[in-house]
Amino acid sequence: MPLPDQGKMDKLLIEGGSPLAGEITISGAKNAALPILCAALLCTEPVTFANVPQLKDVATLLALLMRMGVKVEHEGDIVTIDAGQLSDSVAPYEMVKTMRASILVLGPLTARYGEASVSLPGGCAIGARPVDQHIKGLQAMGANVDVEHGYIRASASRLKGARIVTDMVTVTGTENLMMAACLADGETIIENAACEPEVADLANCLTAMGAKISGAGSDVIRIEGVSRLHGARHRIMPDRIETGTYLCAAAVTGGQVRLTGTQASSLDAVIAKLIEAGCAVRCESDNIHLTAPRRLTAVSLRTAPYPAFPTDMQAQFMALDCVADGAATIRETIFENRFMHAIELQRLGADIHIDGNMAMVRGVERLQGATVMATDLRASASLVIAGLVAEGETMIERIYHLDRGYEHLDEKLAALGAKVQRVKP
Repeated sequence: MPLPDQGKMDKLLIEGGSPLAGEITISGAKNAALPILCAALLCTEPVTFANVPQLKDVATLLALLMRMGVKVEHEGDIVTIDAGQLSDSVAPYEMVKTMRASILVLGPLTARYGEASVSLPGGCAIGARPVDQHIKGLQAMGANVDVEHGYIRASASRLKGARIVTDMVTVTGTENLMMAACLADGETIIENAACEPEVADLANCLTAMGAKISGAGSDVIRIEGVSRLHGARHRIMPDRIETGTYLCAAAVTGGQVRLTGTQASSLDAVIAKLIEAGCAVRCESDNIHLTAPRRLTAVSLRTAPYPAFPTDMQAQFMALDCVADGAATIRETIFENRFMHAIELQRLGADIHIDGNMAMVRGVERLQGATVMATDLRASASLVIAGLVAEGETMIERIYHLDRGYEHLDEKLAALGAKVQRVKP
């Protein structure tokens, strides 16, 4: 899969006012796919993954792996990775500057290759996301780690099992340390671990590769190190954030949609808020059906680590509250700089007041189309949702953020009846 950059200057033109209706299939989860693809670095045999989403972040990661000498076969949503001839343990700045998840090669490379040199990562500008927990955990397992000239450099002849208590709940930190611990000598216990479903999906993949892991999905994970892992097949879980985004889009437009190939059990907090807003939601084994009311009721929320309300759905619900009946408060507790979309929503006529980490949103009768600019991945999604309900045309610039995390967004929205088109430069 080539590294796509054609979307760099693309824009999205939306003509609002069409209720979403119909059925679409949810793609594989970006936040599960990225660490799981990195897990293939831990073994010398081919590992095959299904339901891999076609996203810019996935393409960036696969290009990075190929640069390290890894063989990658990619056909549709199937990716096979063979790291048997791994020849380079450097993740350079020019390849990782756009994607924070590149840090996820640090643990596997140190455990399997004995050394790693990973550029301090980039990604969305939504606030500080320090990598100190990754470093602290590897050091606890006996690695020598230095940060110099913008790179994290780690080395170890073989990692040792350790008890690691993270200072904060970190998803990528939990994933990195869990992967590293699979090849460590002895037992590793990660306390205050992230409980996200994507962490459990990674553990399922590692277990299929021969790892011994218990407790994934809870705040205490135990890993008994093994001498080697082997090839396996694994299917990536559905993307719960993509699911929630389309549910919000249907809710805002007064629509009725059925989302297939998804997993309602990973979205309890989001579905509860949609029901509170007045939506009728029916969940079955692998699909969700939503019917929206004539007008939504404003809902307040507070983001927090899973299983609480996800920070990655905060922007989408702010867009929902912008046109709902009443007023609501949104408190962001995960990232300190994640209200940048509020300014762009105000350009569409939203009534939003920001006070520190809290936003006060008062619903208005209607939004009006305008030109707005995406500032990060989930902010982009909030602008799409607002554009779908705004009067007239909304032009969203810098949609390369969207392409990082939503597979064929414009095509899926069009399949639901939205008037949306990608505008090339």
